Amino acid sequence: MQLWLCPLFAFLLGSVPFGLIIAKLKGIDIRAHGSGNIGATNVLRVVGKKYGITCLILDALKGYLPVAVAITLIRYEGQENPMEIDSLTAWGTVLPAGQQWLAQLLQVLCGLAAILGHNYSPWVGFKGGKGIATSAGVLIALAPAAVVILLLVWLILFFTTRYVSLASIGAAAVLPPLILFGSWFHGKLAAGTWNKPLLVFSIVIAALAIWKHRSNLQRLRDGTEHRFSRKSKNA
Repeated sequence: MQLWLCPLFAFLLGSVPFGLIIAKLKGIDIRAHGSGNIGATNVLRVVGKKYGITCLILDALKGYLPVAVAITLIRYEGQENPMEIDSLTAWGTVLPAGQQWLAQLLQVLCGLAAILGHNYSPWVGFKGGKGIATSAGVLIALAPAAVVILLLVWLILFFTTRYVSLASIGAAAVLPPLILFGSWFHGKLAAGTWNKPLLVFSIVIAALAIWKHRSNLQRLRDGTEHRFSRKSKNA
């Protein structure tokens, strides 16, 4: 049952439009302001810093939680993952070690489902955000060490350019080689035990993140992209 319930749960949780809900509570339709995006950046810009940060945390949690549940409920023999939820382990399915790839595939599919739910939410006409915060939440569950490096990349790009979009695109582009490097660094590449579905997943979500930023890329080319000012109250 977990094999199909977990991705469904991930999609439904990912589809909750927290940005839209938060802005609505302030009497604002976030889709009619700023970039029109329901993600945390536009909420921060239009509604305010504390609301943007709240949206960021909630969007990340809806990526992290379903994957943490999937890691707990769909495991393979010998798997060690600190992100497991101990109280749920008794309900899990443990696959043979030879089916490691299947467990890993289902775990990353839950992450992808959460991101697709956010990006194409059925509650807002199959539209949504750009998936950066939700992707970060997924990666915290699947590859927490990679998130630290990606955050550093994002911060460097943001503070040198003041463009959120450029920082997000740059971090997305770094993700696939970073996952491959991590597998090599830990010796899993040579041993053949590396997480192949995770690499494919990283390529897919990186491409999806860059695709969702195509309008930002156009504005960057045109010189009309919004840049956070150091003196701005939202910076």
